[in-house]
Amino acid sequence: MTDMNIYSGGCHCGAVRYTAQTELDSLMTCNCSRCKRLGWVMQPVPAVRFNLIRGADNLTLYHFNTNTIDHLFCKTCGIESFGRGRDENGTETVMINVNCLDDAPPVNTGAVTHWDGANM
Repeated sequence: MTDMNIYSGGCHCGAVRYTAQTELDSLMTCNCSRCKRLGWVMQPVPAVRFNLIRGADNLTLYHFNTNTIDHLFCKTCGIESFGRGRDENGTETVMINVNCLDDAPPVNTGAVTHWDGANM
């Protein structure tokens, strides 16, 4: 396994902060009714490589559609900087919003996979 970068991120007001160990090599966008409105650029991270530093008590949970993804957003500023769920193999996964990382490189939109969540 190669060394991975550790990124720091969080919400707009700073109440929610986390680190994620990942490479930004599986970027996705989604056209579901929620993601489309939010402008998410997503990167899946195995839950074991995600560390919520602070703000667990400041997160609000939202479920919709299949009710399988925990959409978590800051009670103070309303930003959803990450969500929790499981991948197709059942592995606990955190989906981070690359737009909420502190020092992420610019997103190469040509390398982003587009997920058709609208038709799921």
